[in-house]
Amino acid sequence: MRRHLRKLIPGRGVLAIISGLMIASAMVRLGAGAAQALDNLPKGEVANGLPGDTSPAADAAFQPGACVGEEDLAPALEALRAREAQVAQREEELRSRLQSLQVAETTIDQKLAAMQDSEQRLRATLAMAETAAENDVAQLTQVYANMKPREAAAVFSQMEPDFAAGFLGRMRPDAAAAILSGMDPKLAYTISVMLAGRNANAPKN
Repeated sequence: MRRHLRKLIPGRGVLAIISGLMIASAMVRLGAGAAQALDNLPKGEVANGLPGDTSPAADAAFQPGACVGEEDLAPALEALRAREAQVAQREEELRSRLQSLQVAETTIDQKLAAMQDSEQRLRATLAMAETAAENDVAQLTQVYANMKPREAAAVFSQMEPDFAAGFLGRMRPDAAAAILSGMDPKLAYTISVMLAGRNANAPKN
């Protein structure tokens, strides 16, 4: 019987089968252990983009649509174009305002120059008028001073006291006294008070 079994199942064949079963069992155990070890690793600690790596580079590498195309950039490009158009419009508005300010400034300078010219001519005219008036008053005063005291007193009696005092104040003291002596005493007193007040306000050396 044993001889018959040895013939049916050679010794070497049994050992090969047993060895194969043991190797297969060891491989199954190793595979299960490796899978469990990979599951226990923290995410992101497996390098080079292996499963479990959650880095942006790894995610981008494993995402099929990670490549950015022109269609994806279209909204950003459109926003940039709109912003550029707004900036160009603002620059144009500022340029227009600057030109308006320059025109207004030129107009103001021209008006100021014209006003200064008019002011100078007005001052010259006033100076001429004052000189002419001063000359006229001086001549008229000389005429009154050369009149007879009684005739001059009659003329000054018809004037306002302050107006008469203005002429008498320009005359020589003796001529003015002669005219005052021929006037009404009350009017002469009033004119004398005015003359005294003017002399009192005059600067003293």
